[in-house]
Parts: sequence; C-alpha cells; structure tokens
Amino acid sequence: MSQELNFSQKLKQGQKLAMNLQMQQSIALLQKNQEELTDFVMEKANENPLLEVVRTIGPVPESGSSAGTGTDFQTVPDQYTSLFEYLIDQVHLNYRDTPIRRAMLFLVEYIDSNGYLAMTTAEAMEKTGADYLVVLDALTLLQQLDPAGIGARNLQECLMLQTERDPEAPTLTYVILEECFEQLASRLWNEIATRYKITLADVQQIMDYVQTLSPAPGAHFGQIERLFIIPEIEVQVKNGELNLTYLQTGLPKLKFQENYFNQMSKVDDPEVQEYLKEKKQEFQWLKKTLDQRKNTIFEVGQAIIDYQADFFLKKEHPLKPLTLKMIAQKVNLHESTISRTVNGKYLKTDFGIFELRTFFASAIAGQSTSNQEIKKRLIELIQQEDKTHPHADDKLAELFADEEVKISRRTVAKYREQLGIPTSSKRKRYETKA
Repeated sequence: MSQELNFSQKLKQGQKLAMNLQMQQSIALLQKNQEELTDFVMEKANENPLLEVVRTIGPVPESGSSAGTGTDFQTVPDQYTSLFEYLIDQVHLNYRDTPIRRAMLFLVEYIDSNGYLAMTTAEAMEKTGADYLVVLDALTLLQQLDPAGIGARNLQECLMLQTERDPEAPTLTYVILEECFEQLASRLWNEIATRYKITLADVQQIMDYVQTLSPAPGAHFGQIERLFIIPEIEVQVKNGELNLTYLQTGLPKLKFQENYFNQMSKVDDPEVQEYLKEKKQEFQWLKKTLDQRKNTIFEVGQAIIDYQADFFLKKEHPLKPLTLKMIAQKVNLHESTISRTVNGKYLKTDFGIFELRTFFASAIAGQSTSNQEIKKRLIELIQQEDKTHPHADDKLAELFADEEVKISRRTVAKYREQLGIPTSSKRKRYETKA
C-alpha cells in the first residue's frame, strides 16, 4: 500500500484595504460634531507650528451664499449650585450649633441626587451615636427645607411632604396619600370614593394634582453640562424651491503659516527639514479631510431634503419612509458613512433645528406611511377622544383602518407605549360634562 503526497502552489489575486492611522482619523472626524471637531483641530494646532486656527463667530456663508440670521446655537452655563451645597447653606443659615443641627448636617450627606434620604433612622443613630429623638427631630427639620419633598424616604412620603406645604392642595389629598396611596396609584378609585364619601370626579381632581408634584425634588440641582447645538447646513424655501447652504458656524478655519515655513526651510539641518515636511503634510491632510467632511455632509443633506421635500414645504411637515441604504445608494457611499454623517449633525430651517438622523423614518409593512406619521396621528386620535370613554387599542386600530391605514392592535399598543401614553383604563376621566 503506497501513499502519495501532492503539493501545488496557486497564485490568488485579491484586494485588501489596510486602514492607516490617517484613514481612521478621517472616519472619526466625519463622526464628530462641531464641538468635538473644534477640540480635535485645536489639539492638532498645538502640536503643529505650521497650523494656525482662525475661529469664526456666528454663521458665515460659504462661497458667497447667504446664511440665515438669528441665533444658531444655545449654551447652558456650567455654573450651578449643587443640592448638597444648597441644603448645607440652609442648615447653617437657619439653625444654631446644637446636636440636632449636627445630626441634620450628617443626614444631608446621605441625600441622593433625587432628594431622597438613603438611610434609616436606626442607621443614623448607630453611626452618629445620637438618640432616637435627636435623629427624628433632625429628620423632621430637614424635611422642612427647600425644595419641598426633600429628605423623603420613599415616593409616598415625598408626595405627602409637598402636599403638606401647599395650601392650594385639594381637600383630602394628604389623607388619601397617607392612607390609600396604593389604591390611588392602582386606580382603585371606587374604594377611595366610598371610603371618604366623595365622587369619582373628586378623586380625579386629587390624582390630577398629585401628578403635578415632583417625584424627584432634588433632580433640578443635577450638574448642568455645557451644551451646544450648532447646525452645519441650512435649508431655505425661495419661490417654492429648497436651497441648501453649508454654514461655517463656529467651525475653525485652517491657515498655513507660510512665513514660518519659509524661514525654517533655510535651516541647514536634515532633521528640521524632515520635521517641516511631516508637519506640512499633516496640515494638507487635515485641510483635505475637513473639506471632504463638509462636502459629505452637504451631499447627504441635499439627498435628504430632496427626498423629504414635503417636510419643508408643507405645514404638516410629513416624513416619508427613508432608510440609510436609500441615501447611501443615491450618493454612492457606504451605509456606515451615512450613519456617521447624520448623527450629531444639525439642519437649520425657519421653523426649528433638526438632527439629520430625524429624517429617517421606517415604513409600515406594505404601506408608504412612515411610523412617525402613524405615531403623530395616534397622538391626535387620543387627544380627540372622549376622555370619559377613551379608545381601546383595538378601537384605535379600527380608526386607522377607516383612514385606509392597516395597522394591528398590537402595533398600536407598541407605538402607544413608545410614546408614553397609558392604556385606555388609565386615561379614563370621571369629570362630569358641562
């Protein structure tokens, strides 16, 4: 028995894209918003003596085009007072140095960001060595500080504290929160009405009031981050036509330090010459990449407004079903490039500023109607319903069918939940008709 081994060689030709560092950075730059892009360019300018950054203030039109006027971005100041500081100031201002005040200062350290006390009285006694009455008095005084509801140990107590300090609260609200909180939340209102000899309309009024209270009284004091929303393109309607403009709003412009380059080029040192060559190439790459980024955003933006023209021309601002793939095919780019382009990039109109990704709407299966339009109509139908007999999900599906929009009860329920709209039983009101 013999064995034979055969060896052969085959030459296979193929293409493989190897991404170098600059290619990776080019992709990353496309994904950055204007604030992130500015930070990146400024960092490069600090590293490159041949690169000067010229900052523009306000919207500056490109290529002689006319940019829109008015405020194109808003900023929120980053100066704020924390909840902890606010409470500490109140304690020091209103109470003299006593064991109770010291217990209050201790409890403040265990107030979470929503304003709730994350500690029991027993734990406070153990940690401070104070007796029960001192801790209880400290907690009582702490709960009298602003904002109302601070120092609560659960949602029920938080709502009760706010109600207690509001002279305009409906009669019996505090008592019902204390004694029938679960029934009120579960809409077992017949039990409440029978127990306190009031009408369902009275319970409805109490529930309406409770819903105006804050479930997180300390959240207002959360850290405010500096936020910029800056549009990069603007669409204007002129004589029924849509005109797109690229806005150089706050973006840094690059300037090559020609004099410095010429001066250093005279230095007879190979290392200096190599350094100058490297930094000049870096400048040229960055300028080319920024131009490509601008052109891509403009090209994608143009494709979007061409497809969603009705959104800009009609009062109702309807959206057609649109996918990343559709735009990618039109501008001959990859879907991932479109995704990077539309995220964090904003379009200015005369009726608001919109992120580019908001113009992508999925279609309902077998129809030309977008899910955004379905949701918008769903809100309208629920707003128009008789609040004493709200529409169930199957009834809403029937109403859509009457408008020749085929949508299942299950899809109605899914969209309703996504919109944060409660079920018909929880939308039901007991107010008497006039």
